[in-house]
Amino acid sequence: MRRPLLVDVLLAALFTGLTLATLYGWSAGPPSPALIVLAVLSVAPIALRQVAPVFTMAVIVAALGVAGLVGGEGFPSGGIGLLVAMFSVAMLRPRPVAAVLFGVTVALLMVTWVAQRNETAWPQVMQSGLVLVGAWALGEATRRWSRRAELAAASAARAVAEERVRIARELHDIVAHHMSVITLQSGLAEFVVDTDPPTAKAAMGTVSDAGRDAMLEMRRLLDVLRIDHDDDVDLRPQPGLDMLPDLVERMRDAGLTIDLTVDGARRPLPPGPDLCAYRIVQESLTNVLKHAGPDAKAWVALGYGEDTLTVRISDDGVGGSFTAGHGIRGMRERAALYGGVLSAGPGPAGFEVLLRLPA
Repeated sequence: MRRPLLVDVLLAALFTGLTLATLYGWSAGPPSPALIVLAVLSVAPIALRQVAPVFTMAVIVAALGVAGLVGGEGFPSGGIGLLVAMFSVAMLRPRPVAAVLFGVTVALLMVTWVAQRNETAWPQVMQSGLVLVGAWALGEATRRWSRRAELAAASAARAVAEERVRIARELHDIVAHHMSVITLQSGLAEFVVDTDPPTAKAAMGTVSDAGRDAMLEMRRLLDVLRIDHDDDVDLRPQPGLDMLPDLVERMRDAGLTIDLTVDGARRPLPPGPDLCAYRIVQESLTNVLKHAGPDAKAWVALGYGEDTLTVRISDDGVGGSFTAGHGIRGMRERAALYGGVLSAGPGPAGFEVLLRLPA
C-alpha cells in the first residue's frame, strides 16, 4: 500500500505545480489567495484517491465549482483532478455511488458555465460530460479487470488445493493397499516358514513386489512435487483399468479369491476417470482383504455402457468391509471430481461398492 500511496502523492504534487503555473499565467498580476487555495484543492486531494475516493472527488468538485463561479473563465486545473477522481470512484466504489457523483458533477458544470457566460453553453457542458463519462467507463473497466484477475487467482489457488488433495488421496491409496498386502503376506510367511518353505518364499516374493510397486508409485507422486526435476524422473503412465488384471493377480497372491468380469466393449477412457476407477477398485479390494475375513470372495464387474462406466465391487465376507472413515469418503470425493456417483453399503451377499462414471 505504501508504494501506490507514494505514487499518488507525487502525482498530486506534479498536478498542483502545473495548476499553479497555469493559474499565474492567466493574468499579468498575481491571483488572489482564495483562487490559489481553490486551485490547489482542485488537484491536491488526488493524493488520497485510493484511501478515500468519494471524499477526494467531493472536495475537487466543490473547489472547481467555487473557482468556476468566482475565478472567471475556465477551471484552474483544466479538470484533470476531476477526471482522476471520477476514475478512482468508478474503480474503487460501487456503481450507484459513481452515478450519484457523476450526476452532481454534471449539474455543477452546467451551473458554472451558465454563471460564467450568462447563457446556456450546452456544447461545452456536453463535451465536459462526455470526457467525464470516459473517465467513469475507464474506471469501471479497470474494476472489472481487477475482479477478473482476483477470480483467476482464486481459481488457481483452488486448483492447487485440489491437486494437493488428489496427491494426498493417491498416497493414501498407495500406502493402504500395498501395506495391507505386505502385512498379510509377511504374517503368512512367518507362520509357514518352518512347515511350508515354498509358500513362505512365495509370500516373501509378493511382499517384495508390493514394496517395489509402492516405492515406484510414491516416487512418481513425489516427483510431481519437486521443483527441480531431474532427467531420470520416472515417466511411467499412471495406472488405469488396463492394469486391473495385474492388480487382481496381486490380490489373489495375497490370499483373496476374486472373480473379474467385463460386460460390454472395452474402450479407453480419459486419464482422470481411468485412474479414478482403478483406484476405487484398488481401495475396495484392500478393504475386502482387511475387513471381510480370510475366506471371503470378491467380485469385480466392469460394465461399459453407451455413455456410462459402471464398476461394481462386492464380497461375501462375514465381517463386512464398510467403514465410515476416510476410505469411503475419499472414494466418493474422487468419483465426484469426475462427475461420477459412488454408493457403498450392504450388498446381496456381503458388502458392495458401486461406481458410475460418465464415459
